[in-house]
Amino acid sequence: MALLFVIRHSFPVTGEIKKMVSSMADSTTPLLTETPVLQDSDHPRLQPLPKPDFWSIEEMIEPLMSGFGWCQILQVILVSMASFFEGQQTFITIFTDATPSWHCTDSFCNSQSDICELPTNSWSWDKPSHTSIISEWSLYCSESSVITGLPSSSFFLGCFLGGIVLTLIGDSFGRKTVLSLSCFTMSLASVFSAFSANIWVYSGLRLVSGLGRAAIGSCVLVLSRESVGKKWESQVGTLGFLCSTLGFLSLPGIAYLTQGYSWRVLYLATSLPAVIYSLILVQFCVHESPRWLLARGRVDEAEAVLNKFSDNPNSRNLDLSEVLLTMNPKSTKTPQSAVKILVQKGWVFRQLVLAMLAGFGIGMIYYGMPLGVGNLDIDLYLSTALNACLEIPSSLIIYFVVDKWKRRTMLVGLSTVSGVSGMLCIVLSEWKAAECTVELVSLFAACTAFSLLLIFTAELFPVSIRNSAISAVWLAVVLGGVVSPVLLASTDEKNKVWSYVVLGVLAIVLGSAVICLPETMGSIEEEEGMDDQIV
Repeated sequence: MALLFVIRHSFPVTGEIKKMVSSMADSTTPLLTETPVLQDSDHPRLQPLPKPDFWSIEEMIEPLMSGFGWCQILQVILVSMASFFEGQQTFITIFTDATPSWHCTDSFCNSQSDICELPTNSWSWDKPSHTSIISEWSLYCSESSVITGLPSSSFFLGCFLGGIVLTLIGDSFGRKTVLSLSCFTMSLASVFSAFSANIWVYSGLRLVSGLGRAAIGSCVLVLSRESVGKKWESQVGTLGFLCSTLGFLSLPGIAYLTQGYSWRVLYLATSLPAVIYSLILVQFCVHESPRWLLARGRVDEAEAVLNKFSDNPNSRNLDLSEVLLTMNPKSTKTPQSAVKILVQKGWVFRQLVLAMLAGFGIGMIYYGMPLGVGNLDIDLYLSTALNACLEIPSSLIIYFVVDKWKRRTMLVGLSTVSGVSGMLCIVLSEWKAAECTVELVSLFAACTAFSLLLIFTAELFPVSIRNSAISAVWLAVVLGGVVSPVLLASTDEKNKVWSYVVLGVLAIVLGSAVICLPETMGSIEEEEGMDDQIV
């Protein structure tokens, strides 16, 4: 019946076509007989209906998902909510691990003194000691800054390791399963973090939280895109980035409202809703990707999801049993290991390497460039809010131009702007306002390029390896963020200009690697053939 649906919506049902469709509907003859050549004087441009030898996954379900019904809208919103919680847990240490301000309590102390050299009874924290791990665990005089930075480093190490694991097995399990498990792992580790007794337990739990967080971004992007038709894929792909920004933006407000309480309260306030979300909303309200289900041969489940997603009454109560006979047998064959495909297939490997090079260059700016707002004489809550607000226009720009501008042109331009602005930071270091401006421009361009690169990656690779490919590119972005701070810290103040030059040049050169990738322009080019080429 799905074949009849495609015919009725592909050609005007008039004259001989109407008779043909009626006869096909009443006939007991299999639908895969030779397709007649259609003649209709009223429609001189009407061409013979093509006879496909096999149907790909995309050809089969695209007519059924071309709309954007309420069920699909709800699916995309619920899936994107995971990015909201991911944004909160990624940046929560800005407040929980901050060094509190202090004041003198006797005449032997002044504001320029080093509190590590003062008697403990000559100064005091401005807020209760339990508002930060630094003051509660007396880490302010640690012999090495590595101790105070260990929780954040552990979190990103977890993201790095989680990215490796997801690249290996990301497409072996369902999108919904990985999303639920990842969000639950991240949020549960954050709940336990609130009960940490020392810096070592706390850092270990941040490592586990990072392991869970690694899969969320790619799962949200892939599951959102695979829940709608091609017309809407690019737009829904940006919603996850916007939700992540909103999660980041919500942190200063929540932290401000709980600033008089323990840092543990902030963890509970942000992680408990995420636990409920992953256990209830994802499990009972989110549907698995019908494209992934068909790729795995789970036709009955795909049928059920497509019946819910379709907003056309004629296509509901879908039965794929007949149409499945026309489907390429390779499409439902148990896929090879995603890593084996990524490495052994020449065209896949080349595209993946180029995308990862671009991700590494963009990540060096995205994570490594110091923010100008951090140098301003304003409080932590306002500076963090300004940082988060910077990413909102980035997401909106991607949403409105994603189907109008070419991917490669945009990425090369954004990488160039980001790299040049990064190099200008050191040149304009004596003019704080100018330095702040170019830092913000550099970060804005990097944020936009980062979001666009992930969308571009999703368009470059077929369903069976898409999650693993995006995870690999995301891993390269995180690796760029690990390398850039080391590069900037490896030189003294006199020679720091060369570090910024190297950082900017690498961002430009590596970001321009996308020139060698095929242009997709908002749709998955040759999607029908890509899955066949890798099985």
